[in-house]
Amino acid sequence: MSMILTLSCRDRPGIVAAVSGFLAEHRFNIRDSAQFGDAETGLFFMRVSFDDLDGARPVDSVREAFAAVAGPFAMTWEIHAEGARSRVLVMVSRFGHCLNDLLYRYSIGALPIEIPAIVSNHRDSYQRAAALDIPYHHLPVTPSSKARQEDLLLRIVEDERIDLVVLARYMQVLSPDLCRAMPGRIINIHHSFLPSFKGARPYQQAHARGVKIIGATAHYVTADLDEGPIIEQETGRVDHALSPDQLAAVGRDIESLVLARAVKYHVEHRIFLNGDKTVVFRG
Repeated sequence: MSMILTLSCRDRPGIVAAVSGFLAEHRFNIRDSAQFGDAETGLFFMRVSFDDLDGARPVDSVREAFAAVAGPFAMTWEIHAEGARSRVLVMVSRFGHCLNDLLYRYSIGALPIEIPAIVSNHRDSYQRAAALDIPYHHLPVTPSSKARQEDLLLRIVEDERIDLVVLARYMQVLSPDLCRAMPGRIINIHHSFLPSFKGARPYQQAHARGVKIIGATAHYVTADLDEGPIIEQETGRVDHALSPDQLAAVGRDIESLVLARAVKYHVEHRIFLNGDKTVVFRG
């Protein structure tokens, strides 16, 4: 069995030695290791993937043994079975390009995820969900129904044992209470290269300013709108000849790519929260 260890703690001598010593002592073989010490925050981050040379010891027994190593360093840590599929709930409104891209990657096995549910405030995408036999929950949102809608959403999260919520161009603002209920477990794709051109009609704003580069940003959702820790960004070059609609077409491709990368990094346990930023071991 292969496993992934992730950890963060205050940086100090001996962390790598303690981890590698534990793995060697228990007959685990390191296949890949990435680490970073942040001089500004004084924190150390590490991700290690390793194989069990003795077969398939239960992950829980490995966690129990590693706790003795983590304790003296006050580590925040997790051990996961590599390849275990995260349960992802996708939320979408009317723009379906990011959802389509995620569903395609999911259908060909390019993302190690399960999608137990899709939630939308519109009915536009239900046929795409039905084609893959994924339950589609139509939860409309009005000012008077928003609290009730979020209660139903959280019930789905609990009932389906959701690990991650992905906002695939879901065009509703989540309440601060919902954001606080799932810290580091909601990813949004923002249709601009943050922090520029926030709010509605970003491509029209970009066109009016004559930009030469457009982009997209995937970030964790917090109670501060579009201010959560950034996971991934990408850009594309454009010029004066493109109309706002053509800019949006370029943007859709970038949005889909950036969101898929962010989801992949998350479910492969490559992202560490570092205050208002992230550390991402892309591999």
